[in-house]
Amino acid sequence: MTPDQYCQEKAAQSGSSFYYSFLFLPPERRRAITALYALCRQLDDTVDEASEASVARLKLAWWRTEIDRLFDGKPEHPVTQALAPHLLACGITQDRLQAIVDGMEMDLDQTRYLDFPALQRYCRLAAGVVGELSAGIFGYADAQTLAYADRLGLAFQLTNIIRDVGDDARKGRIYLPVNELQQFDVKAADILNGRYSDKFSALMRFQCERARRTYREALALLPPEDRRPQRPGLMMAAIYYVLLDEIERSGYQVLHQRISLTPVRKLWLAWKTYVTGGRALWRQVGT
Repeated sequence: MTPDQYCQEKAAQSGSSFYYSFLFLPPERRRAITALYALCRQLDDTVDEASEASVARLKLAWWRTEIDRLFDGKPEHPVTQALAPHLLACGITQDRLQAIVDGMEMDLDQTRYLDFPALQRYCRLAAGVVGELSAGIFGYADAQTLAYADRLGLAFQLTNIIRDVGDDARKGRIYLPVNELQQFDVKAADILNGRYSDKFSALMRFQCERARRTYREALALLPPEDRRPQRPGLMMAAIYYVLLDEIERSGYQVLHQRISLTPVRKLWLAWKTYVTGGRALWRQVGT
């Protein structure tokens, strides 16, 4: 199996919404974004699948060294070998890749966030940096597109947090800010034990409204001349925005299940966004 094939298999197995947007890219850019996504999956799995935090730390330390080897021209892992040819052309920097590892380490160090600014700092490392790297792979003419990509990464991460409240709680993590739980009088124990209530629904409605506002803010930052090359990000946004609809339609039943869209629906949304240049998404989001 070649490094590119390894990354392709890693991306396809995940069933992620991101995979469907990759299908519409030219081959070289598709290989680059698939390699970046596979690296993120590898790092995420390192944290989620390790039986002990100490083991995860050792593995993340190995990945830090591997990223250094990548920029020294000596990558050892199939994922970094697949990423190597695209570093210069796509503006992939060592600092940004190491920042992603920083975000993964935060999951080992912290299971609660006091307020939204603290959560935003985590989201910046976990998703905003990935958004900027992705924007470089897709291509852009205006540097403001990086601000759009960072904001869109935040919107994606907020959506993930909403969708995964139950899954994360079973791992002992609550990403919803502590002061917002207090504001809506929702106890951490209720989330950890999967207990629904009207107060929990009100809290989740607040979270969804903020996520939707973040999508609007991101789209407002995207310069018109970069809408075409950035269509893959817009495809992901279309899928994730509809996911918010489904979560709301379920009555925020996210504690006992992981709500998702079918592969056919994801592909349809990606295709519709591609052929309309994102116009359908702009109408849906209300910008």
